[in-house]
Amino acid sequence: MKLLPSNLKPGYAVAIGAGVVLLAPVVVPVVASVMKPIAKAVIKGGMLAYENARIAIAETSETFEDIAAEARSEISASRGQAAKAGAKKTAK
Repeated sequence: MKLLPSNLKPGYAVAIGAGVVLLAPVVVPVVASVMKPIAKAVIKGGMLAYENARIAIAETSETFEDIAAEARSEISASRGQAAKAGAKKTAK
């Protein structure tokens, strides 16, 4: 895979390389100063989304645990009533 066209003369390739080397110290800080706030905003957004998702999952988990506890309570109550009913039938 060629980065430069094959009909490019060697002098032009050297000029392009020299231009890149000379402009890099100027261009890189400018690009970095533009990209740093964008990168920071993206990271902050990800952190906030993670925190909100963690809270939502914790609340949902707590709700499911409450429902499961209520179901266990109802099951044990119905077993207790069945045991009492069975005891009354055998006593008669």
